[in-house]
Amino acid sequence: MRRLIERLYAHAPAAQHGYELMKETGLASGTLYPLLMRMTDQGLVEAEWHPPAQPGRPPRHAYRLTTTGLALAREMVEQGPLGEGATA
Repeated sequence: MRRLIERLYAHAPAAQHGYELMKETGLASGTLYPLLMRMTDQGLVEAEWHPPAQPGRPPRHAYRLTTTGLALAREMVEQGPLGEGATA
């Protein structure tokens, strides 16, 4: 979760698409999307629909940190980088 929060924080206040977050964090979709849903339920992340960039493509969700999520991200950044052997 930490890598994801740090990536969202690095791009705040802009929203990020899930595919971009997968590339930047190295998390697989089966890990990323349940994590984003859990963080949304916890009030750390908000999801919004973005219209398709090209006709015929589906709209996409984009994710950004909420005020609560931003506060948590600041704390994590102040604590420093992940320790050796730590995971998302």
